[in-house]
Amino acid sequence: MFIDKLQLAIQNEYADYHFYKDMYKLTNDPYWQGFIQHAYEDEKSHYEMFQQLYYMLTGTYVQSLKKKPPCLDLKTCAKNAIKDELEGAEMYKEMLLQIPVQQAYAPLFVAMHDETEHAIRFSTMFNAL
Repeated sequence: MFIDKLQLAIQNEYADYHFYKDMYKLTNDPYWQGFIQHAYEDEKSHYEMFQQLYYMLTGTYVQSLKKKPPCLDLKTCAKNAIKDELEGAEMYKEMLLQIPVQQAYAPLFVAMHDETEHAIRFSTMFNAL
């Protein structure tokens, strides 16, 4: 069901935002920091767009969101991020085929594209570390 997947997307975007904020602190390299900052800023944007969409569809916001355990090792976190980002892109692709209202298209398309971009960035980081 679209609403259930949207609720999961909101949870995942919230958790990823905080995970990447922790990850950012694990490096002083401005190149990697730029990759990570780009990702966490996008995740925050996705979270906000999805919360607005959820509110439009249900009249409520998703609450009681949980964070992931903190990121402690940059390479391990990059590896985990690749998997999470690719899974997110796949879920958004599936959701695009189920959109109940036209207003859902743009946030899902943007998030799907961004998740793929993040996977590329984190893959580059993982392979270089």
